[in-house]
Amino acid sequence: QVQVVESGGGLVQAGGSLRLSCAASGRTFNIYGMGWFRQAPGKEREFVGTITWSGSGTYYADSVKERFTISGDNAKRTVYLQMNSLKAEDTAVYYCAAPRPYRFPSQRPDEYDYWGQGTQVTVSS
Repeated sequence: QVQVVESGGGLVQAGGSLRLSCAASGRTFNIYGMGWFRQAPGKEREFVGTITWSGSGTYYADSVKERFTISGDNAKRTVYLQMNSLKAEDTAVYYCAAPRPYRFPSQRPDEYDYWGQGTQVTVSS
């Protein structure tokens, strides 16, 4: 089993920044990377971005590209989501997730087996 724990959410004004952290523990040797998703009230879970442990390759949704940056520490199995130039529409619960073992992280939530509890990000306009 893999455990995933996020931290770092909060309230910020539009244009501000926040940094989320996500730590994976347990049987992580066969986890190739991590994904970030978010869910606003009344909306479906939305893809934010991914990072792979090998080469730390990253991929972002168009809605956050140029504003959000994902980085990671492979040795610690920890990833970070740096969010800059935040907008009111970024308000959501943010989730970190580990994909199915031996699968690379993707944009599809149904390809992830392990989810964190989520952390609230609220951007005031």
